[in-house]
Amino acid sequence: MTPIDPRSRGEILNQLARFARVVDAKDWDAVSDVFADDVVFDYGDLGEERGIVALRDQFRRYLDNCGATQHLIGSIILNRDGDHLVSRAYVQARHQGAGGRADRFLDTNGEYVDRWEERPEGWRIVRRDAVWAIHMGDFSILMPEDAAATHN
Repeated sequence: MTPIDPRSRGEILNQLARFARVVDAKDWDAVSDVFADDVVFDYGDLGEERGIVALRDQFRRYLDNCGATQHLIGSIILNRDGDHLVSRAYVQARHQGAGGRADRFLDTNGEYVDRWEERPEGWRIVRRDAVWAIHMGDFSILMPEDAAATHN
């Protein structure tokens, strides 16, 4: 097996950390700093989707409705798969409610399985599969406040 060069390993680890900071800052324009424009993804709720616009919409659909979030990524394993690198990283994400729901939280724990490709602009995720193991808390904080009121 061909070893992974330290430069590529370091860049991918930095990209995973960058992802966490991008979504926690809700910096939707910066999503393309981590993901390829032709990304394929499955966050486990809507099935497989394609494209950077759809990915931004996925993040906004949930995270624009809640308050602060913190995504912690660790226990990263990086392997080679042909011309691609594949990372498996645990994720723990805390979501706080906004406004009148600021006292509520949702914690999600699972794993991101990412397929990486080196592009001219650097390493980008070309496929992400989120595999969720634990959810604890109030899912309604991810909904618009008026929809959450009818959900409870």
